[in-house]
Amino acid sequence: MKLQTQITLKKETRNLIDYTSTILMLGSCFTENIGNKLNYFKFNSEQNPFGILFHPKAIENLITNVINEKKYTDADLVFQNERWHSFDAHSNLSSTNKNELLNNLNSSINLTNKKLTEASHIIITLGTSWVYRFIETDVIVANCHKVPQKKFLKELLSVDKIIEILDAKIALLKSVNNNVNIIFTVSPVRHLKDGFIENTQSKSHLISAIHSVVNARKNTFYFPSYEIMMDELRDYRFYKEDMIHPNKTAINYIWEKFTATWFSEDSKSTMKEIDVIQKGISHLPFNKESKQHQQFLKNLSIKKENIKKSYLL
Repeated sequence: MKLQTQITLKKETRNLIDYTSTILMLGSCFTENIGNKLNYFKFNSEQNPFGILFHPKAIENLITNVINEKKYTDADLVFQNERWHSFDAHSNLSSTNKNELLNNLNSSINLTNKKLTEASHIIITLGTSWVYRFIETDVIVANCHKVPQKKFLKELLSVDKIIEILDAKIALLKSVNNNVNIIFTVSPVRHLKDGFIENTQSKSHLISAIHSVVNARKNTFYFPSYEIMMDELRDYRFYKEDMIHPNKTAINYIWEKFTATWFSEDSKSTMKEIDVIQKGISHLPFNKESKQHQQFLKNLSIKKENIKKSYLL
């Protein structure tokens, strides 16, 4: 008896991710889930230097600002609820200290600029087509930072507009890193605050637009995170208690699909070794001073050094 429909995923045969790859991840909160996995397995990766960015325009603005090496000043900040914010960044970067925020923003510009030019793979996760336009400046923001809603206009990006944004994004990235592989995916997180129908419309716009721009011959690809969640994991037991975000089981499942599609066989072997080391590090011994535990730590240290020597981690 078959109790699940499964998406057929084509194993990529070139430009695979391995331990020589440099990976930059940008986008919605699902980016954090995959980024945390990459960190756990010690890949050379960076995720969301400007924090979580939910919609395509926010990511395009970031890439434009990074390539142009934008210098943030007081004029780019807004003060709300006793904290300084940037409409270009997530509230995780916000601060009670204006100079601290400016330093963080400008440092993130420099870091991301370096990563854009070095990256072998850029993974972009799009979360929603709904955007907010700040009326005072007529600019679409990345985050509203709880500024009163009356100061914004809510808009739904059309498929054509998203295609225009994605084309611009690809052109910008290729202008500084022509050989980079760009992997688009749509976040499986449902934005139900917009409404059930509105969320479906939003995701549909993203998926339609992405499929209009991806082209394997131009090293632009699509990975179906959203479809795996909606079709293979069609059950609320794969959601957190909020019934919106994928839970740990779902994240692990999608991660396994991603590694099966995009990771080299050699890297998978190394990941198994690193997993053993990570579990060993988190192991709580009965007696820290015992000879057995000291030998265990010594063996872990040898394994770490061997991996470092093999991959220059």
